[in-house]
Amino acid sequence: MTDADTFVPSGEGAEAPASSTTPSSPDAEVSPGGTESSAFIAPVAMENDPDALFPGDRGILDSEVRRVLVRILQRRFLSAENSPAEWKLLLEHQQMIESRLNDLFVRLVVDHARGVAYKEQVRSDEIDVPILLKDEAYSRAETLVLVYLRTVFQRETTAGTASARVDVEEVEQTVLTYFAETDGTRASQQRAVRTAIARLDREGIIEEESEGRYRIGPLIEVVLSAETLRELQLWLEEQTADAARSAGGDVAASILDERTRDAGSSREGGVAASALDEHTQDAEAAGDREVAASGPFEGDPR
Repeated sequence: MTDADTFVPSGEGAEAPASSTTPSSPDAEVSPGGTESSAFIAPVAMENDPDALFPGDRGILDSEVRRVLVRILQRRFLSAENSPAEWKLLLEHQQMIESRLNDLFVRLVVDHARGVAYKEQVRSDEIDVPILLKDEAYSRAETLVLVYLRTVFQRETTAGTASARVDVEEVEQTVLTYFAETDGTRASQQRAVRTAIARLDREGIIEEESEGRYRIGPLIEVVLSAETLRELQLWLEEQTADAARSAGGDVAASILDERTRDAGSSREGGVAASALDEHTQDAEAAGDREVAASGPFEGDPR
């Protein structure tokens, strides 16, 4: 019997040609037993699909790569030094991870020289881009600490020192000279400096090696480029000079000059297209943001 003579049930006690009552899909195939099978893949239960990580999983990335993608979204940065396994996976699957981030209008920046990767919000005047990441500026105290740390780091690395380190008392003593009497009591200023140091430690810009002793990491060059550092130093010099003149002396200005003058003429340590440079706050902003640099990395989703 040929395929054209094959009959299928069509109601009780009746038979009809398959070609007239049950048209076949163009993609249908006839199995050796004479039954049709669809070319489309039927849904597979999770227990029968070893690649699915959860019910309804439509993702195509391996579990480890997904975790790196989530870490990039969760954290402000990913460090090769602190997370070597995740850094290795990032480099191996960089194109795929970038593709997933680009789908969210987020750009991945990988700085191989410093061993750090971070994300930045895509912004465009040509298309309407939904903003996923918030751009959080540093406070005034945090920016003052950053300026001092960046100055020390640049001075030490230019001199050939392998690592730059500072003591909390050293940072506090220097940064407090930038505060005015109107910035609160000495105790509140000290608390602000200590809080700033704690935040920078959490973000990995500095690392506490022993109690009160910190190593300055290369991330400081990403947070404050040489150009941004010079802009902030000029602003601080102006503010300190005004304060010195109003007090009838130039002691505060000389302190700032001594500790920061060489930084502006040293080697360019920043990243030209850093996400931070794009969003560094203007010096004339008011309140806590009056000398605030942009937050280190656009990180936390809104």
